[in-house]
Amino acid sequence: MRQTIQQHRVVVIGAGYTGATAAGRLARRLRGEDVSITLVNAEADFVERVRMHQLAVGQPLRPRPFDEMFAGTGVELRLGRVTGIDVDRRTVTVTGADGASDLEYDTLVYALGSAWNTQGVPGTTEHAHEIAGRDGALRLRDRLAALAPGSPVTVVGGGLTGVEAATELAETRPDLDVSLIARAGLGDWLSPKGARHLQKVFSNLRITTHEHTTVTAVHADRVTTTEGDIPAAVTIWTTGFAVHPIARATTLETGDTGQITVDATMRSLSHPDVYAIGDAALVTGPGDKPLRMSCASGVPTAWQAADAIAARLTGSKLPTISARYFNQCISLGRKEGLIQYVTADDRAVNAALTGRLAALYKELVCKGAAWGVANPTIGLPVRRRRVTAERARVGVPAA
Repeated sequence: MRQTIQQHRVVVIGAGYTGATAAGRLARRLRGEDVSITLVNAEADFVERVRMHQLAVGQPLRPRPFDEMFAGTGVELRLGRVTGIDVDRRTVTVTGADGASDLEYDTLVYALGSAWNTQGVPGTTEHAHEIAGRDGALRLRDRLAALAPGSPVTVVGGGLTGVEAATELAETRPDLDVSLIARAGLGDWLSPKGARHLQKVFSNLRITTHEHTTVTAVHADRVTTTEGDIPAAVTIWTTGFAVHPIARATTLETGDTGQITVDATMRSLSHPDVYAIGDAALVTGPGDKPLRMSCASGVPTAWQAADAIAARLTGSKLPTISARYFNQCISLGRKEGLIQYVTADDRAVNAALTGRLAALYKELVCKGAAWGVANPTIGLPVRRRRVTAERARVGVPAA
């Protein structure tokens, strides 16, 4: 006769691409009688972060409610913001419409992700707009809609987010004067073919580029740079991401970036009952380089963490997923795209796909990423395994 066990409590905080994927994948790996899975998020529907530049220019996005996405899986959604974590008491403080309350866990999956990084530049917080999240993209949408023809809009940051934002805006609003400020050369990380295509698209869209330029201050009507002032009725700030600060406020071991240090299974090096995934985790990839903050990096960490948790709770073999890169998918508006093929450690190779076909490719990737959240085992059949009684006991971390 099977021994009755105490239900193991898994709490996943953050329901972006990685958190939602991990919760759904765990629900398909473990029996609901043995494990409770609670997903904590501030919003009731999934946000396609890779499409925030589209939302900002007024394009409607398909709603993806979590109650539909997780129907029948056993995942319980807890609406609220994480305002505190005590990893020694194993509690998460969640603040919602009814106030703050503590949520206890046996295993915590930390997936709070990242937000925009102001780099400490004066005036950025007060005067710039960000598109790292839906709230920021909606505020920017309203501001852009109110601009008169000919108004200058300046995008700060020459990386993937900045390039996508500038081209999407210039294509959608050709009446605006769009410029981009890049600290290095435009597309200098791309192959020669990729860089030429990017420069061609920028030229066709009449985007002014200020290369090898650093912003030193942001004002309501301009940005100050090392090369002088540049007019900006609206400034869009896209100079990278910064992780949620809450991890540093705990006793979790973190790196210089504030990311949680983890082993190959995404398990915290300091607290074995905590797993960190996505942007929140400091993960070493090919070439001993940290994985960059991106959906492409994050989803494999969610798979790894979920499968490792399930394996440890059921006494199964630990999984091994080697995170690596294959390409960088860049939208350049709705009609143009760029697929830059890369090495395992994310260095550009000579091969690149450009034009309309690349735009279709990128659109399929975006749709596939959202589909993958709702189908975290990629449509493959699964077996929900039983948790062993000794591994489910509260306070006893699995080996």
